[in-house]
Amino acid sequence: MDNDVRRSFETLAIHAGQEPDAATGAVVPPIYQVSTYKQDGIGGLRGGYEYSRSANPTRTALETCLAEIEGGTRGLAFASGLAAEDALLRAVCRPGSHIVIPDDAYGGTYRLIAKVAEPWGVSFDPVPLGDIAAVRAAMRPETVLIWAETPTNPLLGIADIAALASVAHQAGALLAVDNTFASPYLQRPLALGADVVVHSTTKYIGGHSDVVGGALVTADNVLGDQLAFHQNAMGAVAGPFDAWLTLRGVKTLAVRMDRHCANAERVVALLAAHPRVREVLYPGLPGHPGHDVAVKQMTKFGGMVSFRMASAAEAVAVCENTKLFTLGESLGGVESLIEHPHRMTHASASGSPLEVPDDLVRLSVGIEDAGDLLRDLERALG
Repeated sequence: MDNDVRRSFETLAIHAGQEPDAATGAVVPPIYQVSTYKQDGIGGLRGGYEYSRSANPTRTALETCLAEIEGGTRGLAFASGLAAEDALLRAVCRPGSHIVIPDDAYGGTYRLIAKVAEPWGVSFDPVPLGDIAAVRAAMRPETVLIWAETPTNPLLGIADIAALASVAHQAGALLAVDNTFASPYLQRPLALGADVVVHSTTKYIGGHSDVVGGALVTADNVLGDQLAFHQNAMGAVAGPFDAWLTLRGVKTLAVRMDRHCANAERVVALLAAHPRVREVLYPGLPGHPGHDVAVKQMTKFGGMVSFRMASAAEAVAVCENTKLFTLGESLGGVESLIEHPHRMTHASASGSPLEVPDDLVRLSVGIEDAGDLLRDLERALG
């Protein structure tokens, strides 16, 4: 695209990395379902392609688009969000390294760090990232990375990205921000000082619950080269069809997120007024402890809503009695989902400092008719 013209998010999502095919004029990038490429003489690569683990034109289109919508210079697409996380950890950590993580991090991230990285010699401390003084106190000379989620999964905690970047950089460390819940449409961590953005593209970026993927985006070319080396060396890349499906999802990210957010606000209003709901966790609520920071760094507050019931049994009952909200893991698709994090997505954190309350229910509010969603929740709560 013409770099001299500033493009809006919506335009970049549809066009970045997706010029019409030079050979046919096709307006959608083809699926290059190919493993290897003809070389024009030894070492003479057409467009830099030799083997699809190293690079594939469909994946390049997705990676280019992701970099542009996040405001970065290098995007890398992986087979899953955890594959992206693993590549980042291996690129920046060594035995003896230390990481600061959220005290309510995603269970899969906690499992990767505690069960895979820690036996390799990497130590970590879970810290409430909304408390900058606590983060600063947790930093050590060997700290190489602050790992942030904002909003967090599933408690929807908010961390001040700019403040965390300042703490990290003063200590010579990097700041990674998992931007999965917000998406680049609602939040741009690189513009706020983060060094690298992490995504499970399975979620809002893909948006249709039909593909698994992950991504890393950075504006640091040196770090980008390091991450690209690990992506190729470790090989957990997005396949061409997965990249194509994800790229298709990106095109409608803006309009989907507008609807997700609007529906979530109506769900929050219902839950906040319901006598059986003990607490609603949503950064758009003025009483949320991270509301002021969320207002500063997000354009809207997202489609994820969590709430607490009076007991675990009541939480489980709500999860089992919805009809339109489907009981299932994952999030960010066009359809609404409900789950019990303690026994489902965050079971790997049970017994750890990151264990989530057993009376918690998490909703991924989809883009169905809001009235239908409200009636479904009313029935389940009633």
